[in-house]
Amino acid sequence: MLLAPENLFRTCATAVIITLVVYICARYAYRVNERRPEDDPHKLKVKKSAVSLAVLTWPFIPFAFIMIFVLRVLFYLIFLCLFTIALLAFRKPFLFAWLEKTATKIGNRLLELNTFLINAFLGRKPESP
Repeated sequence: MLLAPENLFRTCATAVIITLVVYICARYAYRVNERRPEDDPHKLKVKKSAVSLAVLTWPFIPFAFIMIFVLRVLFYLIFLCLFTIALLAFRKPFLFAWLEKTATKIGNRLLELNTFLINAFLGRKPESP
C-alpha cells in the first residue's frame, strides 16, 4: 500500500530524505578520508564518483539483506528436514559414533600441539615416541 495515491507523497518524501541522508554520510566519509595522511593505514583509495554511486546503490542493500536472510532460513529448513529424516531412517546412532571419533581425533592433535608448545617454551627437546 506504499504506492497507493494517498500514501504516495509520504513514500516519495521518505525516499528523498533517506537518499539525502545517505549522500550526506557518504560525502562526509569521503571528506574525512581525504583529510587523512597518505601513510595512514585506515585511508581508503576511493574515487569521488563513489559518493554519487552510493545514492544509486542504497535501495539494493536492504533488498540484499532480506534475500540473504531468506536464503539462510531456507538452508536451515532444509538442514532440519534432512536431519530429521536421517534420525528417523537410521536407527543406529551413527552420528554419536562419528562425533566421538572426530572429537577424539581433534583432541589428540590439540594435546600433541600443546605438549610441543610447552616443551618449546621451556626449552626441552621433543620426546621421540
